[in-house]
Amino acid sequence: MSQPLTKNQALVHGALTTDGGPMSAYTLLDKLRDDGFRAPLQVYRALDQLMAQGLVHRLESLNAFVACKHPACGRHGVSAFAICETCGTVSEFTNATVEAQLTKWAHGQKFTADRTTIELRGQCASCTK
Repeated sequence: MSQPLTKNQALVHGALTTDGGPMSAYTLLDKLRDDGFRAPLQVYRALDQLMAQGLVHRLESLNAFVACKHPACGRHGVSAFAICETCGTVSEFTNATVEAQLTKWAHGQKFTADRTTIELRGQCASCTK
């Protein structure tokens, strides 16, 4: 069960949910200044907790964050994202077959994964028309 969100966590999560697209910590800071955010550390602390609860994902290639689109996201071990390099749309998806293959490989290598994020970069259907 998730912990209740603090005021700062709720504001950061709300900004990511409302905007819908990926946002950097500094973009979030600028967006939330009127709500009392003054330093990047406030945003990063909120993001760390939101990621720990499975409510937010970090897109490594963009150095940005997105709100999770799946209810109870923490239940799946692999997060995958298709990122359109033309319009910036980010689509989150899961795939049980890919997750099973990665888990099997990690087990065979005696590797313990803390998290797995897959990012596909290219053009979405709208941008390839």
